[in-house]
Amino acid sequence: MHIAEGFLPPVHAVAWGVASAPFVVHGARSLIREVREHPESTLLLGASGAFTFVLSALKLPSVTGSCSHPTGTGLGAILFRPPVMAVLGTITLLFQALLLAHGGLTTLGANVFSMAVVGPWAGYGVYRLLRRYGVPLMVAVFFGAFAADLSTYCVTSVQLALAFPDPAGGFLGALGKFGSIFAVTQIPLAVSEGLLTVLVMRMLVQSSRGELTRLGVLVTSVAGRKTADSAEAVTR
Repeated sequence: MHIAEGFLPPVHAVAWGVASAPFVVHGARSLIREVREHPESTLLLGASGAFTFVLSALKLPSVTGSCSHPTGTGLGAILFRPPVMAVLGTITLLFQALLLAHGGLTTLGANVFSMAVVGPWAGYGVYRLLRRYGVPLMVAVFFGAFAADLSTYCVTSVQLALAFPDPAGGFLGALGKFGSIFAVTQIPLAVSEGLLTVLVMRMLVQSSRGELTRLGVLVTSVAGRKTADSAEAVTR
């Protein structure tokens, strides 16, 4: 996904930066509030950022000027909501551009919009929709991570098609070409990322149940709370 340094026309690079900025600013406020009100969540926030950094650094060559890789943003979006992931994703992309020559500074806005804005919102939307209709947690987590990954590449295809329309087919022709090339590597990667995210979530359920309950990922039923309260009253 990461569009390489200098690959986009200047007008496109600036436009995507402007489009991404409000989401990052809002996300920064959400992140500060989360840390201030719940300092115990710092470790899980760091783990979510590290998960995104590691997965999105595993790149495979794809369309000229870009690459394919997992994104890792679905996990953080499910745990802390998409605004927080806008900041964590931006930090990840900035460090990768500076330290790994993965992506670039001129294309940072475009990469942020696809991976740190659209991806988390799409993944979280799918996750919440499935949970609302009673789908089991791990199934919803899988499809949330899958959607976060795949939607990122759909947006990247749109960005590249807008910048480089096909001489014959125009924007739609270029979109079809970019999308079909990305699909060869990205659909299997999205499935793999969904499975890996489920594995990580299972580990978190074992080790951080209290934190997941506070974040709303694990929901304690009313009946369960009443039973616990009754048992506590008896022991008193």
